Amino acid sequence: MSEESNEQLDREALLFHSEGRPGKIEVVATKPMATQRDLALAYSPGVAAPVRAIAADPATAYDYTAKGNLVAVISNGTAILGLGNLGALASKPVMEGKAVLFKRFADVDSIDIEVKTEDVQRFIECVELLEPTFGGINLEDIKSPECFIIEQALKERMQIPVMHDDQHGTAIIAAAGLINALYLTGRDIKDTKVVMNGAGAAAIACAQLIKSMGLPSDNLLMCDRKGVIWRGREGVNQWQSAHAAPTDCRTLTEALVGADVFMGLSAAGAVTQDMVIAMAPRPIIFAMANPDPEITPPEVKAVRPDAIVATGRSDYPNQVNNVLGFPFIFRGALDVRATGINEEMKIAAATALADLARQQVPEEVALAYGVKHSFGPDYIIPAPFDPRLMEIVPAAVAQAAMDSGVATKPIADMAAYRQCLKARLNPTTSVLTLAYEGARAHPKRVLFAEGEEEVVLRAAIAFKDGGYGTPVLVGRDDVPDRLRALGVTDPDSYEVHNSRHSPLVPAMVDFLYKRLQRRGYLRRDCERMINQDRNIFGAVLLQLGEADAMITGITRTYAHTMREVRKVIDPAHGCTPFGIHLMVGKSHTVFMADTTINERPTSEELADIATQTALVARRMGHEPRVAFLSYSNFGNPEGQWLENIRGAVDVLDTRRVEFEYEGEMAPDVALNPRQLAKYPFARLSGPANVLIMPGLQSANISAKLLRELGGDAVIGPMLVGMEKPVQIAPMTSTASELVTLAVLAAGGIVG
Repeated sequence: MSEESNEQLDREALLFHSEGRPGKIEVVATKPMATQRDLALAYSPGVAAPVRAIAADPATAYDYTAKGNLVAVISNGTAILGLGNLGALASKPVMEGKAVLFKRFADVDSIDIEVKTEDVQRFIECVELLEPTFGGINLEDIKSPECFIIEQALKERMQIPVMHDDQHGTAIIAAAGLINALYLTGRDIKDTKVVMNGAGAAAIACAQLIKSMGLPSDNLLMCDRKGVIWRGREGVNQWQSAHAAPTDCRTLTEALVGADVFMGLSAAGAVTQDMVIAMAPRPIIFAMANPDPEITPPEVKAVRPDAIVATGRSDYPNQVNNVLGFPFIFRGALDVRATGINEEMKIAAATALADLARQQVPEEVALAYGVKHSFGPDYIIPAPFDPRLMEIVPAAVAQAAMDSGVATKPIADMAAYRQCLKARLNPTTSVLTLAYEGARAHPKRVLFAEGEEEVVLRAAIAFKDGGYGTPVLVGRDDVPDRLRALGVTDPDSYEVHNSRHSPLVPAMVDFLYKRLQRRGYLRRDCERMINQDRNIFGAVLLQLGEADAMITGITRTYAHTMREVRKVIDPAHGCTPFGIHLMVGKSHTVFMADTTINERPTSEELADIATQTALVARRMGHEPRVAFLSYSNFGNPEGQWLENIRGAVDVLDTRRVEFEYEGEMAPDVALNPRQLAKYPFARLSGPANVLIMPGLQSANISAKLLRELGGDAVIGPMLVGMEKPVQIAPMTSTASELVTLAVLAAGGIVG
């Protein structure tokens, strides 16, 4: 990443962390707190009952409090990422971020704790005293060798899972990749020669784990900055000396001669191509230094095309990413109330990850999540956004905890447990992640029609710097100056279309006049629109192939913008254009349509909207269950505005569509299983996730109310049914929301 990109990312990150409520986490009550009765149960006098129960039986704390799903992310800031010892307070953004990842990937609640001391004993005593609060302890960003002392002491003193992720998270993911690399190259771990470059926390944990998996101690040579750690060498600590080997090799270059595996947790450029050439046939190279590996995959492949290469970076195949491990390891450990995380549980996690990478991706997962990888040299580690991780890894960890005797609440029905795991997370979040990954893999040209607005420019900068594609800006002469004011040092690298100077204007006028001449427009009308209306200008550019998608809407109302776009772009063949709002919760997504365009849709239009929304739901990982909403439940009460809704159901009956649908029904019946059960004839197998609104007034009001008052994240409206990918954003959109719409439009998920 260029220095300018880094500076821009810094600015965006600071804005991201400071906008609205500062930071990334908040505490949300899980019980109602609206009435005096609620407060009496939550606190005094009602809270006395669980207090007495826990005092009588401490294990009931898991039944009456959040302890069983609560992990502390704890650091003293002595080794923050690659930034070094910047202190406890400076580590807080990282620890908050780790807490967010716990929630995002495994539905584990997490609180960050920054401890202001570098004294090992004080740190140990501080954390030890927190045991009543938490179900697990995730240690983070603590320098070595202190991290070894701290973790070991806490594991001995505490009866809850304790793991230093910088050590074991990296080790588990690397071990998973190693299992598959050995399999692909036909090696047995007992006969494999491994060279480890780096002797810090992660390297030592990797060495310990692969030895636990069967690697003979003498088959591993560990190197630090001074060379090989050989048996008898002075100046190494007790954790490093445990991996000293009897060898005559003294340098990394000598150690790599004939080596089968290189595992690097050291520094960029530590390995040369000559060193790689000297390794055994079909070498395995895990260059995991961050942000830049010891040697890049292209450098390796240039001299050893037969090599299998992994790094810590997402822009190369086989990323060793800790997020594949720690959320799911703690999920499994918490669910069986494990007293610790042992070697058996780590090996189980590594094995489960390796097995997952070998599995054929189910067709429905491939379609919904865009997973196109197949097991081989460039895919030995699962992708972090694979939705199957949540089901497979925690179950393996939980089983290993039970088998090794550290589970205090064994799971009786593992099949039911796996189903429960699948239900904990919302597949929409995985699809959105995949959309961004897909945009990087297949970057497109996205036209931002309001290129003079700051929020649009910030979105365009983020779109470009994120590698999602090329932003095409529509604006006047001052766009470069505006970009420069936002920190862009090379504004001329941005493509800007200005109607005053564009050589495309004559062709654009010809196109628009040919399109509108029989609708009452003169050529001079078309010239005026091209020269003065950015939405017309941008939409014609899209029609002429100057971009792959278009984003607009910040400066004018949705209806006004839609009228301008429709002058240039028609609905897709056989489609009714409409808008979808996504309400994204922790474990659910609701698709609401039509929220933007059709004031009183006919039965045919409602059926079309339902069918198209169901397709979008499927693309985003959901099996659609469609409810046609009304104030009436199957004719009660009667009303004069029900026929179009009933007609839409009849239309879908004749089309024999392959998704569930029902109506007319009120929202509480559509969404509440207990209410739905009162209508046993209803054809929905569960709560609806696609809500088809009866008219624009109710739809638009509902969507905006939910955006302002609801607890779910809201995405959209997303415009569906146009012949070209165009999205009209709300006027209140942030830069991040514009980037999301751009990615979804360019990727074909909506539109």
